[in-house]
Amino acid sequence: MSTWDEPLSKGPLRGKTAKALAEKLGLHTLGDLLRYYPRRYDRRGDLTDLAELREGEEVTVQARVLDAKRRTVPARQGRRRMDMMEATVTDGTGRLHLTFFNRGSYHQNALVPGRLAMLSGRVSTFKGRRQLDHPQYELLDEDGREGERARAYADELIPVYPAVKGMDSTTITRVIDVVLADVDSLSDPLPPELRERHKLLGIADALRAIHRPAEWADVGAARRRLKWDEAFVLQLALARRRHQAEELPAKPRPGAVGGILDAFDARLPFTLTEGQREVGERLADRLDAAHPMHCLLQGDVGAGKTLVALRAMLRVVDSGGQAVMLAPTEVLAQQHHRSISAMLGALGRAGQIDGAENATRVALLTGSMNAAARREALLDAASGSAGIVVGTHALLQEHVTFADLGLVVVDEQHRFGVEQRDALREKAVDGRPHVLVMTATPIPRTVAMTVYGDLDVVALTQLPTGRAPVSTHVVPAKEKPHFLARAWERIREEAVDGHQAFVVCPRIGDDDRGGAEEEADGHPEEDVPGARPPLAVLDVAARLVEGPLSGQRVEVLHGRMAPDDKDAVMRRFAAGETDAVVSTTVIEVGVDVPNATVMVIMDADRFGVSQLHQLRGRVGRGRLPGLCLLVTDAEEGSPARERLAAVAATTDGFELSRVDLEMRREGDVLGDAQSGARSSLRMLTLLKDEDLIGQAREEAAEYVAGDPGLTGYPPLAEALETLLPEERAEYLDKA
Repeated sequence: MSTWDEPLSKGPLRGKTAKALAEKLGLHTLGDLLRYYPRRYDRRGDLTDLAELREGEEVTVQARVLDAKRRTVPARQGRRRMDMMEATVTDGTGRLHLTFFNRGSYHQNALVPGRLAMLSGRVSTFKGRRQLDHPQYELLDEDGREGERARAYADELIPVYPAVKGMDSTTITRVIDVVLADVDSLSDPLPPELRERHKLLGIADALRAIHRPAEWADVGAARRRLKWDEAFVLQLALARRRHQAEELPAKPRPGAVGGILDAFDARLPFTLTEGQREVGERLADRLDAAHPMHCLLQGDVGAGKTLVALRAMLRVVDSGGQAVMLAPTEVLAQQHHRSISAMLGALGRAGQIDGAENATRVALLTGSMNAAARREALLDAASGSAGIVVGTHALLQEHVTFADLGLVVVDEQHRFGVEQRDALREKAVDGRPHVLVMTATPIPRTVAMTVYGDLDVVALTQLPTGRAPVSTHVVPAKEKPHFLARAWERIREEAVDGHQAFVVCPRIGDDDRGGAEEEADGHPEEDVPGARPPLAVLDVAARLVEGPLSGQRVEVLHGRMAPDDKDAVMRRFAAGETDAVVSTTVIEVGVDVPNATVMVIMDADRFGVSQLHQLRGRVGRGRLPGLCLLVTDAEEGSPARERLAAVAATTDGFELSRVDLEMRREGDVLGDAQSGARSSLRMLTLLKDEDLIGQAREEAAEYVAGDPGLTGYPPLAEALETLLPEERAEYLDKA
């Protein structure tokens, strides 16, 4: 009996073939080869009279062999001597020349004069003669059924496999034929009752149908079954992670009546949105539990995620614990510290003269702090004096301790790996802390189920009342330079009215492309060789100060600046002391300046859809309408312009997330799970298969609830390890 993990080197393909499959395609096992699916299917096409053949056409002809002969082609420089067989065929309307290199004796013995055959290939011309090079053919017996067999031959679906040099589709077809002969002996990973419920093919029938379909309906049925394999196994892995998390102990954080949270809610100058209340209640329920909350909070730009997270942190503080907020950059950490302190007011100034009676402290810990400030922050965290600690990667260091860490909030979670989050989790002294990860990049439902399926995903889709609209326009600077001139005029006009502007560039400048912080999340595959480099902050700022924004108060902001300098720039900007800031994407998230009304994004085509939406969210944050101008040199009708037009057409981040997914490769979204020849997701497409993924998620949850170890389903457990081994499943904890 064959097994999915049976090495090809020990099966019927041994030797050079197995070695070539491993080296050229990364296929090592029987399962690898059987899951190497055709890229497409070709048809041989309708029968064509020889007199009507046209050069370059893919044709199928029925003809009789007139003559066949072999000859040797002498060796030439760089080429070995070759055995060549040539034949001439006719159908009564014309003649066609055939050529075969190597295996000449085989073809000469098959294509004997007088024999009737079906032949298919691409028509070419050599020395004035029409010919087919290496055509496929099938010999026909003249029993009166030649026409029927000819039609079947012409209509047959021919699988075309992804090929590489030295391993063409024809060779792959031949080796798959060998292993298909024994496919019935393989175990079926899907339980019989699940296959029956969803009317799925058995695995052997599905593999035969995908590799050797008799008709298009076979391909559809096979694809549906094989998509179920991928979706169900992936959802099983996620369901088991959710189950394992629920088995871990955590200290419940029920809050306290009349505590800081109640006092905070009472002093809010606005009413929570319905979405904020609902999400807050869901988080409260999970914080009450005796197992750790592991939740992903997603929301559109300006939906109020920080407020929701702060209310969860205050609930933990009311329960006697501490909460940590981890931010990816010092600019964002400082922004969070300022905004949380401002929102809490006297409730965040414990021990100070103007502090409230039941107040706590909000500490900030970053790598650039001076020694005295750092010691004070570390002491506040270790003693429990600070109920809320905000910081960067500095929080992950070993000497950072907490009195009772109850909640870890990770902002912009895609900037952190699972190891970093675990480093914070391990600082809890009583069980595991609750974890809330946040993203300001809305995620399509299928991506959430597939990539973040081990998290409890909650979404804020409702924007607070009073938020001003942001209008977005594409500025084709190369085609219409006066449009760009008008953009600078708009900044000057806004400055006259007391408002401010951002100008964003893809890089810093000084001929230094810099690190990841300044790189745009764009589409470098579209870069044109020899094109100018992306615009830089230092260059653009200098040109603006000397030109269209002369006399305006312009400052620069980028990742190479000292943290204190960056903070000082943002403080002056927030205080209205600066008219415009020319920046990299360091201001992408978290920066909150309600008086900023205009954003000009230079080389906007260098950024991805979601990143443009995040940048746009820095304006229109108050009651003043916002304007976002996407400046580009990309040609009209190009994919880059299509992306920019999509951003300009809507401010709905959830809709744009679907657009972004449609425009990207699946691997861009799924990360490591899609890399390499042994990708576990070959059939599944996240947007088209939304319903199927949802069904697989429900089924997986039921199977894991009844049998977490899958001991009653050995083939399923084997498939889980084969398709998604632990080292390749780590991406499920990452973005």
